[in-house]
Amino acid sequence: MVTSLLSTDDLRQARALVEESGLRFEPTFDDLVGVFEAGRLVAVGARQGRVLKMLTVAATHQGGTLLDEVATELVGRGFQEGIDSFFVFTSPTLVPTFEALNFSLLASSGKTALLEYGDGLSRYLSRYRRQVVQGDNGAIVANCNPFTLGHRYLVEQAASALDRLYLFVVREERSLFPFDARLRMVQEGTVDLANVTVLETSWYAISSVTFPTYFLKNGDPGGALQMELDLLLFGTRIAPYFNVTTRFVGSEPLCRTTADYNAAMHRILPPLGIEVREIERKTAIGAAISASRVRELLSRGELEGIAELVPVTTLDFILSSEGIKIWDKGVSR
Repeated sequence: MVTSLLSTDDLRQARALVEESGLRFEPTFDDLVGVFEAGRLVAVGARQGRVLKMLTVAATHQGGTLLDEVATELVGRGFQEGIDSFFVFTSPTLVPTFEALNFSLLASSGKTALLEYGDGLSRYLSRYRRQVVQGDNGAIVANCNPFTLGHRYLVEQAASALDRLYLFVVREERSLFPFDARLRMVQEGTVDLANVTVLETSWYAISSVTFPTYFLKNGDPGGALQMELDLLLFGTRIAPYFNVTTRFVGSEPLCRTTADYNAAMHRILPPLGIEVREIERKTAIGAAISASRVRELLSRGELEGIAELVPVTTLDFILSSEGIKIWDKGVSR
């Protein structure tokens, strides 16, 4: 029987079992469950948001149904919270094991694989079926926190070289400005560009599922692998669907994680038939324009300088009552 692991002894046994299996015990989770036999924990698994992790079965009990039971319990609990698709990272050698549990492979590198339970990716893609066009198409994936003149310059440069530019706005809610506000700023800031289509990434590009390191200040030991999976997923599933053969990105002089991501893009995407074009960043006030500069000015209350870094549409939002409420709350945290 699968039960919740709540006590100090439960957690001690869970940590020991996970670490004995060569995995890292991660103390943050929404659910932690396991199976006991004669008082001994023989199977464990956890769920954090949409991600199932630390799925482990004791060596003495492998080959049975315990992994299936633990995964099914975690998925069921997630369904009860309104989650409709789940993800798991595992070794490529274990892909058939999870496929037997109705997970589908999304992307796989030499060292790790990402699988999904549910039809989330196909539903995400089919939602945009009418936006798919033939031609010389390209893509930008950006957080836009907030949308700046640097973003606008990159979009203009890309759109001028393409039949259609798909601008994917990161959906993940780990930014100062929430997704709805960021999406609106991007839409309003590019409305005059007829060949630009603004979409959202759902969980399938630069999210806490595919690339959590992007949102962590100090990086993540597994970041390089998840960065690779994020790009492989884009290159093998998303780009072909939208007929994208070029991905545009701005140069990155400030953030090491983003610079590493750009380098990985140059390494991973061209073999998949996707050209990577890195555009030199637009500058203002003696430095590259970046969303982090805008947020820094907001934190200091220096609103005058922001007008030189963002489009009028973004500035109007920042100075609106809705915008002030968002960034003032974020600054005061």
